[in-house]
Amino acid sequence: MDAALLARIQFAGTIGFHFIFAPMGIGLSWLVFALLTKYRRTGDERYRQLARLWSRVLALSFGIGVATGITMEFQFGTNWAAYSRFVGDIFGAPLAAEVIFTFFLESTFLYVLVFGWDRVSPRVHYISSFLVALGSTMSAFFILVANSWMQTPTGYVLRNGRAELVSFWGAVFSPSMPARFSHTVDGALMTGVFFLLGVSALMLFLRRQEDISRVGLRMSLWLAFIFSVLQLGTGHYSAAMVVRQQPEKLASVEGLFQTQRHAPLLIFGLPDPDTRTVKYAVMVPSGLSILAYLNPNAEVTGLDKFPRDEWPPLYLTFFPFHGMFILGMYLIGMPALGILLMWLGWLDSKRLIGKLYLLLAAVTMPVPILCNELGWMTAECGRQPWIVYHLMKTKDAISVSVPASHILASMIIFGIIYLLLGLVWLILVAREVARGPGEPAGGSYGGGEPA
Repeated sequence: MDAALLARIQFAGTIGFHFIFAPMGIGLSWLVFALLTKYRRTGDERYRQLARLWSRVLALSFGIGVATGITMEFQFGTNWAAYSRFVGDIFGAPLAAEVIFTFFLESTFLYVLVFGWDRVSPRVHYISSFLVALGSTMSAFFILVANSWMQTPTGYVLRNGRAELVSFWGAVFSPSMPARFSHTVDGALMTGVFFLLGVSALMLFLRRQEDISRVGLRMSLWLAFIFSVLQLGTGHYSAAMVVRQQPEKLASVEGLFQTQRHAPLLIFGLPDPDTRTVKYAVMVPSGLSILAYLNPNAEVTGLDKFPRDEWPPLYLTFFPFHGMFILGMYLIGMPALGILLMWLGWLDSKRLIGKLYLLLAAVTMPVPILCNELGWMTAECGRQPWIVYHLMKTKDAISVSVPASHILASMIIFGIIYLLLGLVWLILVAREVARGPGEPAGGSYGGGEPA
């Protein structure tokens, strides 16, 4: 057994599971804030009922996100000691800030949000919802500061075999940070909104809690469409960064083996690294040159410009990227269809087309989560074989004192625990949704008015 391979699989598994709940926490926190904002503006009690329900779902997701995040960070000291020594001067600061500032901000006001409905004033409760959303977004910011530095390191010098910080702001705002942050946060907003859309559609299909579910469906359809379209823009912004900063990643996700002008955009195909060709290719002539440089005559760097042992793993970047893109286009079309059906008055559980669409919306709930995972896989595998781009290779970052058998044992244990955590989360969320807001319609907000 190879300890380095097992450590990579373990980290990929733990971060993949954590990355289900982290984006969901961001998306749901802003969703609750939006629902309470709508309630304050309209006085419509249904928005407050939805906010109350989804704040409980948010709390469940936050709890599992914290638990899985802690175990993930412990691996830096156990499995990746050489990496931790190399980047500790830079990597430690954003991780510490994420815990000290954002975790306590988010957890404190989440308690007020969930348990303060009848205990604090409406204004304090509303402000708490904003601070929870702000805290979750700041948490993503600090984590992406650390991760983006690994992708495009700046603000450092190599000294005594370590990367030492010389420019704080240079390290924080590395070249890839703005693009990665905007793309990730918008993906998180999509995750929360499509979750509301799917649950609302399922409740309408089952003819349960129909009043508040209609409100949730209408609101989530528009938000899902808006955020999905924005994801195209943030995705292009991120791709433009990759063109300039990580050309071998771009070549890998596009299956571009040869550097060329008028580089085509690959729509479909099966890349073969042995023959350096793409089988069954369907291409848009000059499409990649246009997207990358807004110039059909621009030269795009191919994999031939890089040593073979420094190529990213082709299949682990190419297929996740194209899967993400296809699903992303679906996530634009699906809410657009729902808006059309709603405008025509056909989005009704009594109509066949309405029933079919409600079922479609329900089964679409996990699709944004899958897109997040595929996008993260593309970004991280596309950096390989470097754990810190062009500074340290992944094979050199492993702990030498931890045997493969210990890593394998912990993988099995964590796999069982995470499976149980996932099942518990599903059961508890289903119970909360079935329970509904947990109060009669028209109930008072802490005994006061929506001020």
